[in-house]
Amino acid sequence: MTTKVNLAEKLSRFDETWVPKIVGELNGQYVKVVKFEGAYVWHRHEHEDEMFMVLEGRMRIEFRDETIELSKGEFVIVPHGVEHRPVAPELAHVLLFEPATTRNTGTVNHDHTIEAEDLERL
Repeated sequence: MTTKVNLAEKLSRFDETWVPKIVGELNGQYVKVVKFEGAYVWHRHEHEDEMFMVLEGRMRIEFRDETIELSKGEFVIVPHGVEHRPVAPELAHVLLFEPATTRNTGTVNHDHTIEAEDLERL
């Protein structure tokens, strides 16, 4: 069954930051929404690429050798194996697209860690 998804409505249903919510699934990939504020943990994903797209606000993806600034409507794909850290100086609404098996903190154990099977669906 085909279903229309309103991202603004989905984002209005929660306030916590750094807790992705599944809003769609296709071809073994999850489409997630998340709110970022502050700095996340440095981490990498051994086997999964990640796409970060800013829906509202701004953020940056820090790498050990460069930083990419993102504004509303912009995205970046972080290749698997590349250490990175998302940072949002103010509240940002972000769309994530990544394999369904992706653990949010990759190879790092942290207070923010959520196993892929424990993610909430909206």
